[in-house]
Amino acid sequence: MPWSVQTPMSARRQFVDEYLRGSGSMTELCASYGISRRVGYKFLARFLIEGDRALADRSRRPHTSPWAIEGEIAALLLAARQRHPTWGPRKVLDYLRPRHARLDLPAPSTVGALFKRHGLVRPKRRRALPGHPGRPTSPILAPNDVWTADFKGHFALGTGLRCHPLTIVDSYSRYLLACHALAHPDTVGSKAVFTRLFQEYGLPSRIRTDNGAPFATTALNRLSSLSVWWMKLGIRPELIEPASPQQNARHERMHRTLKAEATKPPKATMRAQQRRFNAFRAEYNDERPHEGLAGKPPAAVYRPSTRVFPERIAGPEYPGHYLTRYVSTNGGVRLHRRYITIAPALIGEHVGFDEVADGRWALYFYDYLLGHLDERAGHIHGVHLRAKPVRSET
Repeated sequence: MPWSVQTPMSARRQFVDEYLRGSGSMTELCASYGISRRVGYKFLARFLIEGDRALADRSRRPHTSPWAIEGEIAALLLAARQRHPTWGPRKVLDYLRPRHARLDLPAPSTVGALFKRHGLVRPKRRRALPGHPGRPTSPILAPNDVWTADFKGHFALGTGLRCHPLTIVDSYSRYLLACHALAHPDTVGSKAVFTRLFQEYGLPSRIRTDNGAPFATTALNRLSSLSVWWMKLGIRPELIEPASPQQNARHERMHRTLKAEATKPPKATMRAQQRRFNAFRAEYNDERPHEGLAGKPPAAVYRPSTRVFPERIAGPEYPGHYLTRYVSTNGGVRLHRRYITIAPALIGEHVGFDEVADGRWALYFYDYLLGHLDERAGHIHGVHLRAKPVRSET
């Protein structure tokens, strides 16, 4: 049998005796006892030096520990932490050093481990981040199939104010729908620009953006106020993968041209910079040939959408067997006496729950399946908005 902690000392002594009597070679004896030659030679060497006591198991505890703290110092550190529960290891050490110069205080990492062992460290609550649908694969076969939107990197104007250009492009024709100078990359300013474009050019099928504000959040399905508004208009939001600007390559290429021709040097004021953006946009759309369009300018290919921007957005109509709930000001709903968190972006909206199994519900917003609710766990598992939506029965 192989040696272990339970192997009696008599068996180990028998092994040594057999070897010393010449009952077999080290290789043969090790094979019969189920141990390696390294272990056999180790116990033999110990026995020849120390005798029988060398055959007992030895403690695996290290002789020294870099994390060990003397009792007096440990008590001092713990007392300081208890008096100041919000102080971290470094601050506690900085506080104690001038007051106890004679003591050899340990490293901050050692102090942190001490606090943790004594329950003086509250573990950080990890916030679960929403999933991501992955690389967008929607086909771009005609104008208005996909619009792409992004904020070109901000830059300082002559007055010192920051300019955040919001750019929106029809991905098929490369038509630069908007290049608008905003003081802040926020929802209010962005929504005003999109409203003007929807009124002038109609509605696209999808809008593709990155994962930053104001296009996305860390809530369920990364829903933001803008993306919820698009969904109410029948526009499906699409997100490129994080840190993957190449998935909006056409848009990024336009940004290179915009930066070279319309931002260097920057104008003095926001109004002057906007005039420069307007001139760039006119040349880019109407005059500049594009290799991807067989030498044509984008204006020769782009056509407005046939989907008209509505003056009033109709509310959702869910089938009669759905449970309809109003999303309250805290971003959730109450379902069967249980509070369910959904998303702050849906505050003030109505969502529908379709029971697909016992205790399992499909969550819908308009025609979009947002996720599946496990009623017992009280948690919604999000799904990708690019999945085929289920049409409501009217």
